[in-house]
Amino acid sequence: MAVTIKDVAREAKVSVATVSRALNGLSSVTDKTRERVVKIAEGMHFVPSSAARSLISRRTQTIGALLPDLHGEFFSELIRGIDQAARAHKLHLLLSSIHGDAAELAAAMKSLHGRVDGLLVMSPHADAEFLASNLPRNVPVVLMNSRVKGGGLPSFSVDNYGGALAMMRHLVARGHSRIALIAGPEHNYEAQERLRGYRDAMAQLVPAAEELILQGDFSEDSGWRTGNQILALAARPTAVFAANDMMAIGCLFALNEAGVQVPQEIALVGYDDIPMARFVSPPLTTVRVRIAELGSMALERLAMGIAHPERVLVAQQTLRCELVLRSSSGRPPEALALVGSTRANLS
Repeated sequence: MAVTIKDVAREAKVSVATVSRALNGLSSVTDKTRERVVKIAEGMHFVPSSAARSLISRRTQTIGALLPDLHGEFFSELIRGIDQAARAHKLHLLLSSIHGDAAELAAAMKSLHGRVDGLLVMSPHADAEFLASNLPRNVPVVLMNSRVKGGGLPSFSVDNYGGALAMMRHLVARGHSRIALIAGPEHNYEAQERLRGYRDAMAQLVPAAEELILQGDFSEDSGWRTGNQILALAARPTAVFAANDMMAIGCLFALNEAGVQVPQEIALVGYDDIPMARFVSPPLTTVRVRIAELGSMALERLAMGIAHPERVLVAQQTLRCELVLRSSSGRPPEALALVGSTRANLS
């Protein structure tokens, strides 16, 4: 049988309320009594009930994170940033991966009602109308990489459009005009913004050239598949821009299998700067997104919303990217240039 708070009270010869106050560090208990109760509780291996604490404090000390996927280095880094910040605030993390449609996201939100003190949400379905209809009331929410503008919710996003535009400028400056894009999932907001950057850059910088867009899904396998499609073209591009590093690495593998040299025959670049990007051969030119920082900043804002709901700044904050130039685009390794700047638009 597990030791209960009543057992500790009986052994310490005090009330249950006194044990509770002592273990929670309340000032209404003398230091001598607190020390004695804590010593007895530890000796009896008493573990306070989180459910009981929640009833008293109306807090679960848990935050929920709803993400479109948990696979791959991008989400590993994002979760690492969220988790580090959560632990600093002594908060537990409850993760849910939403692979399906808006109905699945709505069901996940409802399932977390009463189980978390706040929510982090990253989803292509998170528009203003959907959020207004499905978010639990009186629960702080912070959005990540969302298309929502305004709506009264704090949000953090990456300058996906600006990063794609900067990468295209780099490729054009290197003499490329026939540039292929391996696009991300059609309904993914980040993929849409990176596609928009590619298209605008093509129209502005090389208006005589045709767009060459191949559909990927952010996975290594889709990068390998589209890499083979590129190899089968009668007129191959001289550069390939993959909308994320995982697809770039898959494409690199396909090119290596075919004996095509990178960057001598085809330059190859990616997006995100996942840890693996610097260790492939050749090292990958990419757009650096500070993924862990995105997660930690979102969690910090959420923790503030939980502790001080009346003081939360509602803002859409855009995080700057960095262009990291390595050997895969024919540049010297580890050159770096800032893309844009961090911006906060108050609503």
